[in-house]
Amino acid sequence: MSTPKYQSIRLFKSDFLEQFTHVHPALPALLWGPVMVWLFYTSYVNTTLGLVSLFALFGFGILVWTFTEYTLHRFVFHYEARSQVGKRIVYLMHGLHHDDPKDPTRLVMPPLPALIYAFLLFSVFKATLGPIYVMPFFSGFLLGYLAYDYIHYYVHHFNPKTRLGKYLKRYHLVHHFKDHGAKWGVSSPLWDYVLGTAEERSVNADERSTQS
Repeated sequence: MSTPKYQSIRLFKSDFLEQFTHVHPALPALLWGPVMVWLFYTSYVNTTLGLVSLFALFGFGILVWTFTEYTLHRFVFHYEARSQVGKRIVYLMHGLHHDDPKDPTRLVMPPLPALIYAFLLFSVFKATLGPIYVMPFFSGFLLGYLAYDYIHYYVHHFNPKTRLGKYLKRYHLVHHFKDHGAKWGVSSPLWDYVLGTAEERSVNADERSTQS
């Protein structure tokens, strides 16, 4: 007996557009993994940066990703738009995920918005760090992004057995089902603790219903 196909929320009338809203979970690794390796390898063979500097920039990229993840989740994905167009955009970006958090084809970022974000962020980082430092830095940044995508997929799609996995799943599900205004970090709670949003607020029933 075959397993019934998951019934996703439909976003577009057009089948052509609708297909781009579904992503196989392996795609981010296949798309960004080679880019990440190429950036680091190119830095290693084409610059005078030593391994210590390369790995320091790589680690700094991971750290900056965690802040980027927090900022995007809090201020972009949960932006309180007022216009119908704005509300539609926010819903497509993230609201849908809150309405249907178990959809296995919508737990990692689709390639088109990911490419747009990557191009914009790489341009900003290159202007800030310069063409040499940005390569290992962005390699680490991409690793942070991949960690985010797959931790997000994991906590929604599986039941973790490790203490860390259970903690991350519980932490993220509080954001989903108890308080949308706290616990913005997915791959790491670091910036929630730094910026004071790690603690679940006391949310009454009326406010919780508006979050759903």
